[in-house]
Amino acid sequence: MARIELRYTDMHTAGEPVRIVTGGYPELTGATILDKRRQAREHYDHLRRAMMFEPRGHEGMYGVIPVKPSVPGAVLGVLFTHHEGYSTMCGHATVALGRWIVEQGLVAKIEPVTRFIMEAPCGSLAMECQVVNGEVTGVTFESVPAFVEGHDETFDVPGYGLITTDIAYGGAYYAILPASRFGLDLFATPVAQLVDAAAALTDTIRAQRKIAHPDADDLGFLYGTIVTDEAVGDMPSANLCVFAERQIDRAPTGSGVTARMALDHAKGQMALGTLRRFYGIAGVPFDGRITRAEGSTVRVAVSGQGYYAGQGSFIIEDDDALGYGFELPKHFKPV
Repeated sequence: MARIELRYTDMHTAGEPVRIVTGGYPELTGATILDKRRQAREHYDHLRRAMMFEPRGHEGMYGVIPVKPSVPGAVLGVLFTHHEGYSTMCGHATVALGRWIVEQGLVAKIEPVTRFIMEAPCGSLAMECQVVNGEVTGVTFESVPAFVEGHDETFDVPGYGLITTDIAYGGAYYAILPASRFGLDLFATPVAQLVDAAAALTDTIRAQRKIAHPDADDLGFLYGTIVTDEAVGDMPSANLCVFAERQIDRAPTGSGVTARMALDHAKGQMALGTLRRFYGIAGVPFDGRITRAEGSTVRVAVSGQGYYAGQGSFIIEDDDALGYGFELPKHFKPV
């Protein structure tokens, strides 16, 4: 019987899964990382589905496909996968990958800090891994240039009326607004209702507003909506990121932290070098700090720690009708 075997290492950062493909995936040959992303989407998407969907994954699964880098000096290129497709940036996965790259020996381990460059679809990320007695104890990455796409834009959202939001980029584009603008409370409202509101706003913006990234067309799309508490300035803040197609980030969302810091800086609420702590729904924080301001853009350092959760191999048998995964349907299918 013919079969495919995919090897993997599972990690998590702040509760959000990171499934790293370590063997069995075809080599991607595109000249740039965005070429490789398109090649994966157009020719090998069945393998993403096999790893992200049930029975091997779940609706909140997230993954990484390591690839050869296409920029000078990078030690590794990575593609980010989720239940809907392929994202352009992922902070929680980048944090986990920092530890994995060092502990796999892909770079020389240097104490107290190991530094290197990793390539993501949105661009090159400067990595710093704290190393104590040979162990990685924390990871920080510096973002690509982050900026505000739109201030106080208003959309007529079905079921919610006129909603005013900001839109910012931190490697991916997000609508960012406090839950109170939907008439909801981030802490008291059931999560399902927060997800409904965030998804409705995402759908509305995608239908009504064109987003174009200055560097590449592949980066120009709204990835999701982040609903926040009412904290301002450098106060610790909580948020819920609903991305792709109603997928919930368990972590504070690294690219979302980057976008939020860029937004705070543009509003004059966040000075260069100021530390701010962000919490996701699992309760484990990321720290953000603006490291550089360059015209209308900023660079943001995001810090966290990834943890190992397991490793093994997946087998896909050629006569398995569900071998490449399935999504739980909204309605029972007729026999």
